[in-house]
Amino acid sequence: MKTQDVKIKFKIVDLPKLIIKAGKSWFSGDPFERSAVVAYYAILSLPALMVIIVNLVGSIWGKEIVQGELLAQISKALGTQTAESIRLMMVDRGEASTSIFTTLIGVGTLIYGSTGVFFQIQNVLDKIWKAKPRFKNGLIETVFGRIKSFGFILVIGFLLLISFVLTSALSAFGENLKHYIPIDFVDYVYYLDVILSLLMIYVLFATMFKILPNARIPWRAVRIGAALTSVLFVLGKYLLALYFSEMEPGSTYGAAGAIILVMLWVSYSSLILFYGAHFTKIYSEHYLQEEPEQIIP
Repeated sequence: MKTQDVKIKFKIVDLPKLIIKAGKSWFSGDPFERSAVVAYYAILSLPALMVIIVNLVGSIWGKEIVQGELLAQISKALGTQTAESIRLMMVDRGEASTSIFTTLIGVGTLIYGSTGVFFQIQNVLDKIWKAKPRFKNGLIETVFGRIKSFGFILVIGFLLLISFVLTSALSAFGENLKHYIPIDFVDYVYYLDVILSLLMIYVLFATMFKILPNARIPWRAVRIGAALTSVLFVLGKYLLALYFSEMEPGSTYGAAGAIILVMLWVSYSSLILFYGAHFTKIYSEHYLQEEPEQIIP
């Protein structure tokens, strides 16, 4: 039940207390077990997810360009070998020639498989916010959760498309500027690109915190929680890339190294995501003093 919305002004001196309190709540919620579950489903969802995004965004921007950009980002984070393994997954998925019936079954399986990781994230967010199922019927609840997860994939595709357009525009703008201004000023275009990438990550986390749980989360709390999660995610991404390049944890597992690296990356990223969700909840309770309103169909 929603209580009166009492807005308390944010004080920077409260931040350490909120961070510590969120950390305690995060640690008490079995984050490592939950992140391991998400990592497992990410491996099952990854090929289908990549195929859908490449075809969705590629239908507008060009499949080869989108695939190349995605693989370049994966290569930066996980290494060239892992990126090549993921590329082969996508190629194998797309080359088979089948009948219409088999294609329809394949598309349904593709959509179902691609939503697995976000469906599990939704379950974890529901537990964090103590949200009850929207439907009493478990089958209907599962189907609705999968549909919402697929909708989130469409959001990712839309954000990627915007990101590609803005990055290309900035790149072209920077090239043109080289002919008119000193090279030092052109470097600022790179920083602007980094800021835009951080903004896209922020929108992604804000959308995830807002639409995935079966509860109405206050926007004020979502904005703050998504901002903190974005900063932690970007910092963690670079630290993980450094760790993977220096320590090469996947080399121990031979041919399965690529899968292990993906699971490690998703697991570590999930830990950051869940901490951000706990911080959002703590912030909402402290400053808004309200419980999330349950969504009832």
